[in-house]
Amino acid sequence: MTETALRRGRPGYDQRGILEVAVTAFNEYGYDATSIGMLAERLGLSKSAIYHHVSSKDELLALALDEALGDLEGVLAASGATTGSAADRLASVLRGAVAVLTDKVPYVTLLLRVRGNTEIERAALARRRAFDRAVAELVVQARDEGSLRADVDPGIVARLLFGMINSIVEWYRPDGPETPQQLADDLLTIAFTGLRTP
Repeated sequence: MTETALRRGRPGYDQRGILEVAVTAFNEYGYDATSIGMLAERLGLSKSAIYHHVSSKDELLALALDEALGDLEGVLAASGATTGSAADRLASVLRGAVAVLTDKVPYVTLLLRVRGNTEIERAALARRRAFDRAVAELVVQARDEGSLRADVDPGIVARLLFGMINSIVEWYRPDGPETPQQLADDLLTIAFTGLRTP
């Protein structure tokens, strides 16, 4: 029997469905205040049925954070982020980050709330810092090639860009008037109009 078949469990419930309910609860109540019992009640399952899919609440947190981080890390490996000028690669990464945030709002919201209280959270924060450093390096490269202003600190630029992008999880609604593509276009217009050399 395959692992997928083992993880399927009761009809209507799989690891993915449990994870989505867990992420919603983690965001609503906080990770520490959310118990497996609370999740079981929300799902209408027994605790043992949840444990059929995951070994612990910690595993649910790890899966959720990996969902957000894996997609963000994938943005850095996409062809647009690896070829072309540094400014074009930076734009591709920012566009990709917006796409991830708009597609995975609950997962990224959880990631942004992680404070490093557990080993799982510390590992997630290390991955997030590595992503941030990669984007900051693209800012430096774009500045050095003359595509971005040299009179603004690249570290500050990277933090401001992330501030704009990360704020998306606070107000973006998938059923709102702006598509993720339009949102990315707007963000790039604001960022690069102010950053490009005159």
